[in-house]
Amino acid sequence: MGCAIRTGFSSRGEPASIGFMESQLDWHNARALLEWQVDLGATEAIQEQPVDRFALDPTPVKAPKMMPSVAKPPAAPQVPAIDSVAVARGLAEQSQTLEELAAAIGGFELCDLRKGARNLVFGEGQTGCDVMIIGDVPGREDDLHGKPFLGPSGQLLDKMLGAIGLSRPSAATPSNVYLAPFLPWRPPQSRRPSPAEIAMMAPFMRRHIVLAAPKTLVLMGGIACDALLGKSNLTDLRGQWFEFEGIPLLPMLSPGYLLRMPSAKKLAWKDLLTLKKRLELE
Repeated sequence: MGCAIRTGFSSRGEPASIGFMESQLDWHNARALLEWQVDLGATEAIQEQPVDRFALDPTPVKAPKMMPSVAKPPAAPQVPAIDSVAVARGLAEQSQTLEELAAAIGGFELCDLRKGARNLVFGEGQTGCDVMIIGDVPGREDDLHGKPFLGPSGQLLDKMLGAIGLSRPSAATPSNVYLAPFLPWRPPQSRRPSPAEIAMMAPFMRRHIVLAAPKTLVLMGGIACDALLGKSNLTDLRGQWFEFEGIPLLPMLSPGYLLRMPSAKKLAWKDLLTLKKRLELE
């Protein structure tokens, strides 16, 4: 008693014509037939074609033909990711002078910060200096001229150094101060560098410190403290002595922060006196 029922609906949402054994049924008769099947125990359709359960040898429903399998093209070989930190470490370790290190950083193409910067801001000063001051990132004037600590922040730093008898390096005046930013390129729109950018440039700064060979380190920025000390809360770190590779290290508030928070200048003055006392003992 196989049957095939085709149902549909008109554009107005009413049931359309139903085909049953080549005859036409109205909606009421079709519904009566469906209810009759439900009364017989039918609850759901489980095959594409109906099967006559009263026949002695019911013909099994043929399984649909499977589509022939298509061989997948071989996967493209995966290119191993470049370890930018390892590459930076290798270039830094190969540099034997500050000039070689500057050239290595200039040729390092894995850091995207260089794409938006105008100039590489490496460092300024002589090896074996009394104090090496490391900031965070170059400012606008630094980026334009390729030198660290320029602009309003640099002017304030000059006053801070002069207050304890120090000065920035220049061609005319000998100085025992070395200046450098932790990152050699200014980030676009002065955004904060990402952890990946900081990590890949850290080997260069570590080598920079070794080659500059200062007697004392001053970190003026949370990024530099995070990379070299593993701690970034500069307001808690400032004024305390630490050690990096056997070199005494003093975190201080940056000139840029002091320009934004003038009330913190008294803390900076206290830290400058701490630095002066340490230098006098050496």
